[in-house]
Amino acid sequence: MELKIPDLCLVVLVGASGSGKSTFARKHFKPTQVLSGDYFRGLVADDENDQSASGAAFDVLHYVAGKRLEAGRTTVVDATNVQRADRAHLVELAREHNVLPVVIVLDVPEEVCLARNAARPDRDFGPHVVRRHRTALRKSVKFLAKEGFRKVHVLRGQSEVDSAVIVPERLLNDLRHETGPFDVIGDVHGCRVELEELLVELGYDLVRDESGRAVDAVPPAGRRAAFVGDLVDRGPDTPGVLRLVMGMVDAGHAFVVCGNHEQKLVRALRGRNVQLKHGLAESLAQLAREPEEFRATVERFCDGLVSHYVLDGGDLVLAHAGLPERYHGRASGRVRGFALYGDTTGETDEYGLPVRYPWADEYRGRATVLYGHTPTPEAEWVNNTMCLDTGVVFGGKLTALRYPERELVSVPAHEVWYEPVRPLVVPEVERAPDVLALSDVTGRRTIETTHRGRVTVRPEQAASALEVMSRFAIDPNDLLYLPPTMAPTATSRRPDVLEHPEEAFAEYCAAGVREVICEEKHMGSRAVVLVRQDSGAIHTRTGRPFFDGPIADEFLARVRAAVTEADLWGRFETDWLLFDAELLPWNAKATGLIKDQYAAVGAAAVGALSAASDVLAAAAARGVDVADLVARTGSRLANATGYRAAYQQYIWPTEGLEGVRLAPFQLLAARGRTFHDRDHLWHLSTLDELRGEVFTRTRHRVVDTTDDAQVADAVRWWEDLTAAGGEGMVVKPLANLTKGERGLVQPGIKVRGREYLRIIYGPDYTEPDNLARLRQRALGAKRSLALREYAVGLEALERAARGEPLWRVHECVFAVLALESEPVDPRL
Repeated sequence: MELKIPDLCLVVLVGASGSGKSTFARKHFKPTQVLSGDYFRGLVADDENDQSASGAAFDVLHYVAGKRLEAGRTTVVDATNVQRADRAHLVELAREHNVLPVVIVLDVPEEVCLARNAARPDRDFGPHVVRRHRTALRKSVKFLAKEGFRKVHVLRGQSEVDSAVIVPERLLNDLRHETGPFDVIGDVHGCRVELEELLVELGYDLVRDESGRAVDAVPPAGRRAAFVGDLVDRGPDTPGVLRLVMGMVDAGHAFVVCGNHEQKLVRALRGRNVQLKHGLAESLAQLAREPEEFRATVERFCDGLVSHYVLDGGDLVLAHAGLPERYHGRASGRVRGFALYGDTTGETDEYGLPVRYPWADEYRGRATVLYGHTPTPEAEWVNNTMCLDTGVVFGGKLTALRYPERELVSVPAHEVWYEPVRPLVVPEVERAPDVLALSDVTGRRTIETTHRGRVTVRPEQAASALEVMSRFAIDPNDLLYLPPTMAPTATSRRPDVLEHPEEAFAEYCAAGVREVICEEKHMGSRAVVLVRQDSGAIHTRTGRPFFDGPIADEFLARVRAAVTEADLWGRFETDWLLFDAELLPWNAKATGLIKDQYAAVGAAAVGALSAASDVLAAAAARGVDVADLVARTGSRLANATGYRAAYQQYIWPTEGLEGVRLAPFQLLAARGRTFHDRDHLWHLSTLDELRGEVFTRTRHRVVDTTDDAQVADAVRWWEDLTAAGGEGMVVKPLANLTKGERGLVQPGIKVRGREYLRIIYGPDYTEPDNLARLRQRALGAKRSLALREYAVGLEALERAARGEPLWRVHECVFAVLALESEPVDPRL
C-alpha cells in the first residue's frame, strides 16, 4: 500500500496509544527525521510518561520542528495527535514554513493497542485512555482534509499498517532535473504575432495546422522555452497565444508558470464573480468565438499551472512576480500568492496602482530568478534576478533570455495594443553592473556557495576587511579572486619534526582519495595573476599590488606575450585568464618584513649569543664550572645561526624585474569557464607551455596513497627537497576539486621542512621542550577556515566566469579577505 508524500513536508502521525506510531516511524523514516513527543517529555522532565510536562515538551518539539522545516528537511511528529487542537498547531507550523502538512492515521483495533500497552511496564494508565483516544480519532478522521492537511492517509487495521510503503514524490515545482538550456520568455499578454516572431528569432520552427494557425514551435536541438506567466489578456489574440503555448507544452517543448491573469481567467471561465478589468473582458470576448471544447481545454490548462519552478539543480527559478530565496521550492498559499502577485508596501502611486515591494534589491540568493509581472522598458539584472516583462502589449517589446548564456533577445511590438495606466518610463536610478555599494559587504553576510552551502561572515570580520580593502587593494575590476589559506598537515608523531608527509598521505587515504600530487612549495609570495589582452593585474593573497607603474606593466606584458605565444586565448576562447602562482624570490615583496623582523632577530640573537659564548669560554678557562651553560648557549647559537641560514636561502638580489620569477601552478578561470574540474597534471602541463625567463616550473610527482613504496619514495623526495633548503611540498588530490562523504576534501595540505619551520616558530623551536609544547597546536579552526575560504573562492571564480555583475564577484572576494581576520594562529 503506497503512501505518497512530498519529499519536503511535515508528516503528522495520528493514533491511539499503542497503535504502533513509533514502530511505524522507525521503519519508514530516518531517526533524525522523527520527533517523538515521549522523547521530548523525557528531555524536559526525565520521564517520558510525565503528562504534566507535555506543554513544555511540545514547545520544544515545535521549536525543533520549525528549525528543521526552515532548513528544508522533512520532519515527522510522533505523538498521539488525536485532538484537533494539537494538530492545528502542527498545520500552522507547516504553513509558517511553507511546507505541506501530511497526516498518516494508524487506526488499529482497540484490543491491539491495549495488548501492546499491557506489555510495557511504563504504560500504567487504564484502558479508558485508549478508548478516549480512539473516540477522538473516529470523530476527526473525515475532517482532516478540512483542517488543512494536503494529503491524508488512513491505515485501517494492522495489515494495512504492515503493508504500507512510503513513496516520496517531487513537489510540482521541483524540476531540478531539467537542466536546460532554456529560452525564458516574458509576459506575452495575447500578442501572438510578436510571440511567433520571437520564437523564430530564437531558432524555433513553427508548426501550423491546416488553417494556418501556429500550434507548436519546435526548438533548436536541446533547448526548450519557458514562459513566466501572463500569456493572456489585453492583447489582440489570447486564443492564438494559448493554442501555440499549449501545443508546445503538450509536445514537451515548453514550461509555463502561472500568472495572476491566468488565475483570474480561470475564475471567470467558471462563472465566478470577477471584475472584467485589466484586459479580462477582451480575453473572454475572444474566447467566446472559440469552440466550447477549446475553452474547456484552456480552463484545465490554466488551472493546472504551477506557481513557480525550480530548475537546473536549483540554479534557476521561474516565477511570474519573482520569488525571494526563502520561498524557493516551497509550497503554500503564501508562496503561491507571492509568486503570482509579489508583495506591496500598502501604498498606491499617482496612477492608483499598488507600489510593489522591491524584493529584488535585497535578493542575495545563489539561484537566478527570472520573472515578469511589472513592465519595464529594459530587462536588466538586479542582484542575479531579471524582470522579462518589457511591455509588449503596451507598445514596448517582447523579450527572452537565453539561459545559461544570459543573452537577451527581443522583438518590438507592432503597435500599442493596450494603453497602460502607468506609462513605461526608464527608472530614474539604475545600478550599472560594475558599481559597488557599501551595503554589499557590511554587516553580517551569508554567501551561498555551490560546493559548501552557506558561509557566514560576521560583522566584525567585514569591518576588518573593509579597512584593508579600501586602503590597500587594487581596483575591484581586477580583483576577481583571493586564494584560500592552506591547511597544515596533522602534527607528526616523530620525535624530531613537527610536520611530516606521512600524515598528509594518511589523511587523504582515509578520506578515500587514492591519487594525490605532491608539488614543491616555492618559498616566495602567493600571487594571483589576471592577464587580459590589453591590461591585467598581479596581486597578493590579500589583494594588494605586487608592483607599481612601469614594472607592473612590463611584468604583465611578459606574461601576456607568453600566453599569446602558447595561443591560450584561442584555445579557451577568452580575452582574459586568471592564474594562481608563487612569485619569487621572497624578498621581491617581503623586503620590509625580512629586514625588520627576521634579519633583526637573527642578527641580535647571533650577536648576543656569540658574545655570551666568548664570556663563558673565558670563565671556563678560569676554572669556573659553566659546562651546562656553555652547552645550552652553544645550542642556542647553533639554532640562531640556522635561523639566519634558513631565511637567507629564499633571498636573492633583484633589480626591477631582473631576478624575479613566477611559478604558476593552476589556471583558475577564463571567460565562460573555470578549471577546478581539471586534474593538476593538466594544469601543470598547460602552464608549462608558458615560455620566457620570467617563468619557473613546479616540480611534482603523483603518489598512490595505498602504495607503501610510492609513499616512501615521496617521503624521500620531500626529505631531499628540505635538506637542500626547500620549504617543503603541498599534497593535493590529483583530481583537484574533490568531495568525500563529509563534503569538500581539503584542496591542499602543506608539509613544511624542519628548517623552514624555524623561521615560523623561532630559532629554538626544535628544543625538546618547545617541540612538546608545539605538538599541542590546535588545527581544527585553521582547517575549517581553509575549506570555507576555498568554497567562497570557487564561488567567486564561477561568478566571474559567468560574467555576473561585479558586486556579485566582489561579494565573494571580500568574504575571503574578511574570513582571514578570524583569530587563528598565523604560524599554522
